[in-house]
Amino acid sequence: MITLYGRPLSNYYNKVKMVLLEKGIPFSEAFVGTGSTDDAVLAATPLGKIPFIRVGDTPLCESQVIVDYLEAAYPQPPLLPADPLAAAKVREIATFVDLHIELVARDLYPQAFFGGQVSEGTQARVRKQLDKNIAGFKRLAKFAPFVAGDSFTQADAAAWVSLPLVGMATKAVYGEDLLLAAGVDWRAYNKLISARGSAVRISADRKADMQPAK
Repeated sequence: MITLYGRPLSNYYNKVKMVLLEKGIPFSEAFVGTGSTDDAVLAATPLGKIPFIRVGDTPLCESQVIVDYLEAAYPQPPLLPADPLAAAKVREIATFVDLHIELVARDLYPQAFFGGQVSEGTQARVRKQLDKNIAGFKRLAKFAPFVAGDSFTQADAAAWVSLPLVGMATKAVYGEDLLLAAGVDWRAYNKLISARGSAVRISADRKADMQPAK
């Protein structure tokens, strides 16, 4: 049995969860917050990041590493094309979303979502990088209708959980959704993916995690 550790508010947790659900892999969930200093958690995820999984007694961290393991261990239904180069192109899009879009925009989240303030210097740096990177992403992404083509893939698990955050964060900080401004219609895409059973469950669990503890 696989156990998924983290929390439903985390987009990278939900990336892995979406793959588990789409593949129909049995799994359980265990709550772990970000930045844990617990020795048992750090033994599984050395930087205290979520998500991580346990397969029996063996831990595994980093979301893309986890979904690649799941694809290898549970090949049906496939979330990568059979052709190695086509599969690499899907991973290319997923990596682009994770590293060059979401990770860059993450510096805006304290102000966009948590009531903090981001310096003008950071805002300017992030905007310059996002303008460049979003243009690059637009060259890669197909949205035909899925982000990598005509089939749901790993790239959709990455894009669906992160593109809305980037759009909302840039709108909150700059007064302009940089994805929409660049011609990336993430809203229509989000509506398409949100109708899937995996997305319905993830959305419900995320909403529940946002509720204050009683």
